[in-house]
Amino acid sequence: MPLSPAPHPDRTTLRPGDPVPGHGAQGAAASTGTRRGQRRQRLFTPALLIGLAITVALLLLSLATGQYDVFSAEGFWMFGVTRIPRTIALVLAGASMAMCGVIMQLLTQNRFVEPSTTGTTEWAGLGLILMMWFFPTASLFARMSGATLMAFLGTMVFFLFLRRVSLKSSLIVPIIGIMLGAVVSSFTTYLALVSDNLQNLGIWFAGSFTRVIEGRYELMWIVLAVTVLVFLVADQFTVAGLGKDMATNVGLNYAFVLFLGTAMVAIATGVTATVVGTLPFLGLVVPNIVALFRGDDLRSNLPWVCLVGICTVTVCDLIGRVIRAPFEIPVGLVLGLVGGIVFVGLLLRQRRKGGLAV
Repeated sequence: MPLSPAPHPDRTTLRPGDPVPGHGAQGAAASTGTRRGQRRQRLFTPALLIGLAITVALLLLSLATGQYDVFSAEGFWMFGVTRIPRTIALVLAGASMAMCGVIMQLLTQNRFVEPSTTGTTEWAGLGLILMMWFFPTASLFARMSGATLMAFLGTMVFFLFLRRVSLKSSLIVPIIGIMLGAVVSSFTTYLALVSDNLQNLGIWFAGSFTRVIEGRYELMWIVLAVTVLVFLVADQFTVAGLGKDMATNVGLNYAFVLFLGTAMVAIATGVTATVVGTLPFLGLVVPNIVALFRGDDLRSNLPWVCLVGICTVTVCDLIGRVIRAPFEIPVGLVLGLVGGIVFVGLLLRQRRKGGLAV
């Protein structure tokens, strides 16, 4: 039987995927550069540029929509005081709250979860009412701090509850969140009634960009940092979305990522709730629509999540501004209607796939 010759001592047997001897560093660098180039190609596609152009067009339309002449002296002054801050707030609120939905869906491994279905927004409202009650003259920043703190505590309560209870259906998770939010909302309404802040609470629950003017929108720049941070730690959230055991096995500090994600959601929700109010179902609708057309590649989907979130908020705001002009319908009402329809559609779609068996 012929024997295969033994490898020469000075020769190296290569396996598939091994770097070429003498070119290890160069080969690794070339491979890394290739992966980065492919990632950039996946991110910056012609479709994304078209989406960016549509977003810019909607924002310009928002700037041009109003009841006064921007070419007059007084109108130009009002343009800088109201419309520009409002449009900036539309961009920041839409992108950040859509990102919050992505984060919570990854951390809970559930597509039906976002701040308005986990009670996070209701906890933020409780923080606002408590600040108004105990500190009536508190600044906007102080109210935002109270809303953020309570949103963080409420989200942690939700996550701790999920860790203690074994759930067999993905539908139970948002139901639990909505129930917890209803309890907190009832307590908040009672406090608002006792402290004579019921009207302020109603305005907050409606969610509107009407009050966003120069001097009130500047806090929204805080959520820009949250949005940028999501891009930086997207890989960690992706691994955390595989589950605690899998994430721990690959060396991820799951507890820290959970804490970071909760803090980011709380900050974005607290700031947006203080400046704008509630934006229901935005974090639910946008990530699911993007995933429906593009799959579950988080990093390449993040720009699309931002653009679709901005477009959704802008379109709903434009509808509210023109449907009964010169009066405005709060954007939260329009979002609630659209988001509720999409939420029911997602449930029916999941049921057809057999994913809602209890």
